[in-house]
Amino acid sequence: MSAPASHPPLGSHHVVARNLAEHARNPIHTDAGAQAAGFPRAIVAGVTTYAYVANIPARDWGTEWLDHGGAEVRFRQPVFDGDTLTITSVDDDSGTQQLHVTARGNEQPCVICSVTPYAGDVPPLRPGEDLPSVTRALTGEFGADYAARAGDPLELFTTAVRVHPAVWPALANDMVHNHVARGSWIHTRSIIRHHHPARPGDEATVIARVVDRRDGALGERALLDVHIAVDDIVVASLEHEAYVALR
Repeated sequence: MSAPASHPPLGSHHVVARNLAEHARNPIHTDAGAQAAGFPRAIVAGVTTYAYVANIPARDWGTEWLDHGGAEVRFRQPVFDGDTLTITSVDDDSGTQQLHVTARGNEQPCVICSVTPYAGDVPPLRPGEDLPSVTRALTGEFGADYAARAGDPLELFTTAVRVHPAVWPALANDMVHNHVARGSWIHTRSIIRHHHPARPGDEATVIARVVDRRDGALGERALLDVHIAVDDIVVASLEHEAYVALR
């Protein structure tokens, strides 16, 4: 498939951020765990903030973006439970469109997300530490209603024609939480590429490798390559980074 020539500019969005119940398994998403790490209150999971951002290209570009588009999201500052988020589009001459997320009256964005209508081919997994492959049903926690459960419904997903795009980093987070992280951890960045339609009820196989580990400002960082396949077809691939052990 060749890249589409052009797409309309993306609109804006406002939403109140909130954590989902399943994220309490990572203490950083609870008040007590966040305060123990030096933050004032629970940090909203990065994948939930991405869900709010991803609703914009899903809303404005539709299933074409869900099936073949992509995004790079960087979490620069924490989003706290109860923050009102303003998400606005910013012109970018590189062929992508940028979405900036601001909170708490700050002018500087706490999250920057570049989105593209065509993400390209599936990149190969780079050499690294293989993690155990897992199979997850694309329902419930990994279904179409991810953003609706986070207080941000979109009709495209209430009709259940596609799995919500936040499911892909959520599955990558599942690998980090179960196989890499030690204690509280923080998702910092993802490159997310959509390659093929995926629908609620599909069975997805998640294959992941840790391709880099290094020290960062808050502790140990790990970088993962992730492929998510349905019926042996890769539907999404990610480069996924997190602080996996906080100081």
